[in-house]
Amino acid sequence: MSVAIKFENISKQYRLGLVSTQTLSHDLNRWWKINVQRKDDPYLKIGEVNDRATKGESDYVWALRDINFEVQQGDVLGIIGKNGAGKSTLLKILSKVTAPTTGTIKARGRIASLLEVGTGFHPEMTGRENIFMNGAIMGMTKAEIKSKLDEIVDFSGVERYIDTPVKRYSSGMTVRLGFAIAAHLDPEILVVDEVLAVGDAEFQKKAIGKMQDVSRGEGRTVLFVSHNMASMQQLCNRGILLENGYVINSGSMVDVVDCYVNNNIFDSDKIINGIKFCHSDFTIKSIEINDSENNIVYVDQFNNSLCFKIEGNVIGDKVIALEVRLYDNKWTLLGIFSPGHLFAYTHEIKNGKFSIEDKVTLPPNLTKGEFYLDIDLTEPNIEGYLNLPKFVKLISKGIIGKTGLEFNYERCGMLMLT
Repeated sequence: MSVAIKFENISKQYRLGLVSTQTLSHDLNRWWKINVQRKDDPYLKIGEVNDRATKGESDYVWALRDINFEVQQGDVLGIIGKNGAGKSTLLKILSKVTAPTTGTIKARGRIASLLEVGTGFHPEMTGRENIFMNGAIMGMTKAEIKSKLDEIVDFSGVERYIDTPVKRYSSGMTVRLGFAIAAHLDPEILVVDEVLAVGDAEFQKKAIGKMQDVSRGEGRTVLFVSHNMASMQQLCNRGILLENGYVINSGSMVDVVDCYVNNNIFDSDKIINGIKFCHSDFTIKSIEINDSENNIVYVDQFNNSLCFKIEGNVIGDKVIALEVRLYDNKWTLLGIFSPGHLFAYTHEIKNGKFSIEDKVTLPPNLTKGEFYLDIDLTEPNIEGYLNLPKFVKLISKGIIGKTGLEFNYERCGMLMLT
């Protein structure tokens, strides 16, 4: 099997806050070193690891650093990692949206990219006109595009609006049409970022099926970025895990997902009782769950409630709501719930010390196993004050519903639990 894409020493450096250096001394120094002394760019020797959660000392960061791997023709490669790990930057370099600071990419064939909602669309042009424009950009003739037109419109499901300017499309409609164009105009390499999450469940299923057909049936290469680990394992045969701009794992998709989940989903050394600064106006001193200071919680059919007690200090008066997100052990989001439906239940807290107590009831048909919870405190529609991702490990010994049937995630999909 031939190599479709080869990444050789790919690195990408950015200067924080600015598009270019915007500094005359930096620009003159760079020009002198590169053009007169024939040396390397001096600013490639500085820069810090791209850890978005920490304050750095340098204005330069490496979004990607020394990326080397090959993608075989017909592979479906899943690229996973935390937000800010460098996934989208890697795809933008492959799609020639931006250039690498160092290194080269060798790709065989045409590349169709869907990197964000509305990629490659002119808002004033109709959906039909954008189909022809995208095909022309890919080097296809008008006759080739016309032969695919009906198939594209049918797959997208936006036939009624195909002669309407895309600026009037919803984000979901735009993604539908964008993916239909990218998948049906015969690219040798299909690049899809996280945009499919915008579409509804029906379209996501269609899109994953189409990507499987493109790779397995037609032998084309697909690069796919998503935070839905179940979809990644279903679709991708190979994967890479990025962290702070580095490739830290590669191989089969199942092994890469296991590495990602086990390394990042839960930290048993997290301290609950200990001051946590999460906002300039908001300080958390302690969190208790079911009267325990431990963030490992056991539930069963006799005890399926979580009682939260959160204490801290606040500057000014706030109206605060608790939101909890439930994940399975493959990091698939199962539901979003709060004590009050859609934040109907909030807490008015006054300047100074505060204490919030809330009770969340888990779904009655949760299966046995390990689950994880995010905890968020927000001022609804205004501002977020606390975000603790994967903060609680929930060990279920079996919560059986009235029917005695176990919870079927594929059948039920995402839940809004209250």
